[in-house]
Amino acid sequence: MLYYLFEYLDRMDVPGTGVFQYITFRSGLAIILSLLISTVFGKKIINFLRKQQVGETVRELGLAGQNEKAGTPTMGGLIIIIATLIPVLLLAKLNNIYIVLLIVTTLWMGCIGFLDDYIKIFKKDKEGLKGKFKVIGQVGLGLIVGTVLYFHPQVTVRTDTGNTNIFATNQTTVSAAPLEEKSTATTIPFFKDNEFDYAEILSFMGDDYKDFAWLIFIPVVIFIITAVSNGANLTDGIDGLAAGTSAISVVALGIFTFVSGNIIFSNYLNIMYIPNSGEMTVYIAAFVGALVGFLWYNTYPASVFMGDTGSLTIGGIIAVLAIAVRKEMMIPVLCGIFLAENFSVILQVSYFKYTKKRFGEGRRIFLMSPLHHHYQKKGYHESKIVTRFWIVGILLAILSIVTLKLR
Repeated sequence: MLYYLFEYLDRMDVPGTGVFQYITFRSGLAIILSLLISTVFGKKIINFLRKQQVGETVRELGLAGQNEKAGTPTMGGLIIIIATLIPVLLLAKLNNIYIVLLIVTTLWMGCIGFLDDYIKIFKKDKEGLKGKFKVIGQVGLGLIVGTVLYFHPQVTVRTDTGNTNIFATNQTTVSAAPLEEKSTATTIPFFKDNEFDYAEILSFMGDDYKDFAWLIFIPVVIFIITAVSNGANLTDGIDGLAAGTSAISVVALGIFTFVSGNIIFSNYLNIMYIPNSGEMTVYIAAFVGALVGFLWYNTYPASVFMGDTGSLTIGGIIAVLAIAVRKEMMIPVLCGIFLAENFSVILQVSYFKYTKKRFGEGRRIFLMSPLHHHYQKKGYHESKIVTRFWIVGILLAILSIVTLKLR
């Protein structure tokens, strides 16, 4: 909203108001504002949750220090959501389709997570929202995001930023910038010619195969959003783990977004230029500020837990950011912590069922899943586990950023 006010003042030639046109300036304001909101008002939200007796119900898993967490306020994801949306509404271009999608994602996944937490706390149902309804919500969001990214006219790419189209007139030769086009192309990391078009999967259908690319693209979007949001949800098991690792991944995505949305940097790095996507940097800055501010209260010993309200929202946002900036194939590296947590559960459950069927007795690969509980069972203090997971997350983020030139 402030963006449009200062845009109007700039047209009126009011000195200094033009600075709001710069994404970097608004991103800086966004991260400062979100940090202030999450740290200053976060305490008031925590006190409100405590008064409403919105406390964590701890299942007996035999983990050290587990019982001490009982009664700690949950639904702290509200802090992240509020501290993200307020700066975005004030500082971002609200008619930008990417910003609209991210706001919808935040509210959509926030509502699913809130409903899950509400059932757990107030309905005294430890299972919360049934899994099939969570999946329906995630699929619904994926359907919306995939459809918008595929059909909306503002969502275009320009793959050849260094060359221009030349055409002749009667008097002279005119040079024009490369045309923006609708595309389902994405980026494959670690390869020189690293663009892959989902439409190519349907090339067997004849000359019009690109008209049916949505048959591949939209299901891929649905799968990614579902997988990443569930991965973030599984990672949220000990103090500061989900928020910290997510903040690291989002910073890397912010770099991808900024260079992909800037024609000069995208030309220099020889990567896909995505018009209008640079505005997401403002959202990312606010989101990072909210996550870091939340860590003020969520680091060991946590004063508040994010609950599914926060974890599902975080995963959904990261997935949509990666898809929008055409870096979804980077997710296994960038979100390697989420992937490890997901696979530890899948492997544990699958191996247990297999051995029970074959030997009559279920056996386990890990002492407990998700993976962070395995290390707790081995006797590591949770703050040490979290710090080491953060370090791994930083290494994975650096590796992801290096792929901009490592091909």
